[in-house]
Amino acid sequence: MTADSALDPIRRGFASDNYSGVHPEVLAAIAATNTGHESAYGGDTVTARLQDVIARHVGAQAEAFPVFNGTGANVVGLQSMLPRWGAVIASTGAHINTDEGGAPEKVAGIKVLGIETPDGKLTPELIDREAWGWGDEHRAQPLVVSITQPTELGTVYTPDEIRAIADHAHTRGMRLHMDGARLSNAAASLDLPLREFTTDAGVDVLSMGGTKNGALAAEAIVVLSPEASAGLPYLRKMNMQLASKMRFVSAQLVALYEGDLYLRNARHANAMAARLRRGLEAGVADGSVRGVSFIQPTQANGVFATFPEGVAERVIDRFRFYGWPAGDADSNDVRLMCSFDTTEADVDAFVAAIGAATRA
Repeated sequence: MTADSALDPIRRGFASDNYSGVHPEVLAAIAATNTGHESAYGGDTVTARLQDVIARHVGAQAEAFPVFNGTGANVVGLQSMLPRWGAVIASTGAHINTDEGGAPEKVAGIKVLGIETPDGKLTPELIDREAWGWGDEHRAQPLVVSITQPTELGTVYTPDEIRAIADHAHTRGMRLHMDGARLSNAAASLDLPLREFTTDAGVDVLSMGGTKNGALAAEAIVVLSPEASAGLPYLRKMNMQLASKMRFVSAQLVALYEGDLYLRNARHANAMAARLRRGLEAGVADGSVRGVSFIQPTQANGVFATFPEGVAERVIDRFRFYGWPAGDADSNDVRLMCSFDTTEADVDAFVAAIGAATRA
């Protein structure tokens, strides 16, 4: 490895915000926590501090349970909301349905009732396609609705949209779960405090993201409605998501959410996605980029586009990104994700490379 190998373009890309490194302030927080002895399994002062930080964002009633990853947050959170006979309604494209290896069903025993959506968003009308059959012993009982904010297609729910879903679910005896792996990007997009589109909008249990926004391995299950969840301390342990040295997980989340780092990182990632889209659109307008179109609005840190045949193959070795849906070898649709450490130079070089590939 050469001294400047980190600058090799193959090491930059738009495949996932999971590809990025750890923010220096998060690393510093881990190092600062690495002194002395603290109680294990969450009995430490840093995890207590995290509770106060989360409460300031989403309300004093909230309780946070740090975990290692987003799948763990979703699976354990949903498991705490459902009896063994329960089912969760979600978009067919939701992470819990497509990208968690069947963990909700295999580990938690939860039936996922998927609904096709054009933009990743559920609505009360769409939910009603699967919200039926209560009391029928032959059907898994739909008792939770799960939405992703932002969605897997990069679209962002407004507080009014979330409130409509929450009210609709609650009147039918269901609870509302939010997968917030990119919650900070939604906050930056909406320019709203976290509480306004979580607690105040009727969300009952939240998966609160950190890893995609500059953390090393840190997420949290946040119970916003205490009556909506039961047994989380036991379920977290049973599902192997209880950190013995939890202070180092909590320190990352404190670093992100105690101040404005979560917003600074997310605003930058969103701004880079907006720059990427503008660059491609400008190229299409002036002819330097040919045949590129867009399949979703760009509202957070993801750009969803369609490339002409063969273009992806010409640039994929230099800039990593995914076809969409992931694994669909016949699709020319792509997902381009920006991160807290994406630079303007990254974006501009990628736009230039796509332009050259479309003209080849």
